[in-house]
Amino acid sequence: MTVTLEVSDNVGTIRLDRPPMNALDVAVQGRLRELAEEATRREDVRAVILYGGEKVFAAGADIKEMQEMDHTAMVLRSKALQDSFTAVARIPKPVVAAVTGYALGGGCELALCADYRIAAENAKLGQPEILLGLIPGAGGTQRLARLIGPSRAKDLIFTGRMVKAEEALTLGLVDRVVPAAEVYEQAHAWAAQLAKGPALALRAAKESVDAGLETDIDTGLTVERNWFAGLFATEDRERGMRSFVEEGPGKATFR
Repeated sequence: MTVTLEVSDNVGTIRLDRPPMNALDVAVQGRLRELAEEATRREDVRAVILYGGEKVFAAGADIKEMQEMDHTAMVLRSKALQDSFTAVARIPKPVVAAVTGYALGGGCELALCADYRIAAENAKLGQPEILLGLIPGAGGTQRLARLIGPSRAKDLIFTGRMVKAEEALTLGLVDRVVPAAEVYEQAHAWAAQLAKGPALALRAAKESVDAGLETDIDTGLTVERNWFAGLFATEDRERGMRSFVEEGPGKATFR
């Protein structure tokens, strides 16, 4: 398989494995969508890691495959491409990207689908589609601008330049830079910590933030209010508050 889902201690790792550069061809895109939907369904998956291995996250789309497509073919294909990435972005659980080596084009767009990004010191990220006479087509023009702001996103998209890990950190494109040998370990620690948290409250937090970014503040506040009140019907809320009163903060065990 070019993409797999491995689960350990309630952490699911979606692993790209298409040597040498994890090019995101049609088959990989379809598999990503399948496994994102599986991770969404499975109760034993409480948090997710996106990982391309020790050497490269994903160097982008399969250019040779795309070169054979004409306008009609891409009209038919482009929504499926976006849908595969959207399925990852909509996993209702914490998702962290463990970025090593190159994360370019579709690889960068895949990392943008995560809630948090941990990058290796040797990582290089970018949206080089303009160098092919194209623009990002798997969410890059939308998610990148929302993450780092429109002017910074336009600079990367207009120029197609790659940025090293430290600049990516400064831009807000990644959230942490660590030695390459520690990327997966630290991503797993982040995911494992959250896998022990209150699953429905984490889902509520993620959906409230994401939905709020897509709408006006009044609608976003309504989403937040509905989730906030709804969580008072959960056992985890009862356990969390009881533990806080009896033992102090941060000691609750959630189910």
